[in-house]
Amino acid sequence: MKLDMHFYGDPVLREQTKPVAAITDELCALADDMIETMREEKGIGLAAPQIGRSVALCVIDLPMDYDVDEEGNRFNPDVAMPMILFNPQIVESGRKTDSHEEGCLSFPDIRGNIDRPLEIKLCYLDEKGEAHERVIVDFLARVIQHEVDHLNGVLFIDRMSAAKRFALSKRLKRLSQETKNRLGIE
Repeated sequence: MKLDMHFYGDPVLREQTKPVAAITDELCALADDMIETMREEKGIGLAAPQIGRSVALCVIDLPMDYDVDEEGNRFNPDVAMPMILFNPQIVESGRKTDSHEEGCLSFPDIRGNIDRPLEIKLCYLDEKGEAHERVIVDFLARVIQHEVDHLNGVLFIDRMSAAKRFALSKRLKRLSQETKNRLGIE
């Protein structure tokens, strides 16, 4: 079932999510609906706050060609898609960073370059409640960092340069106001 998206200006996007105490059938169904919503919106990642839920859950479905080097070797060969991440935590980040353009389903038509580590160590629970700890690299690491930020109330615009945020300020203000008007909040 496709879920309603929440956009910049909605307070839920700034909330710290609550950890999942137990993986339930309801939460697994929510994750499946989030995957469907993400795909219909043509995204590669989606966090629960983006569909109005303040729960530590995100989903990722990175196309295979985004996770290969020039010779066609996968950067993260042991990772199956789509990923369902309950209570994901980045416990370590590499020192080497890369700047790459990012967008966000909660910010239609807004993009900007963001610096992020190229390697992370990630701990999470899967949909069966099994704990995982793995090192993730390259573009998949970027996507996971973006989604985990959402779970902590951090938005990708918060990581943009001050100059880029200033350049986008009118569009951001308009999007925020449209969202607040739709929600009936000041």
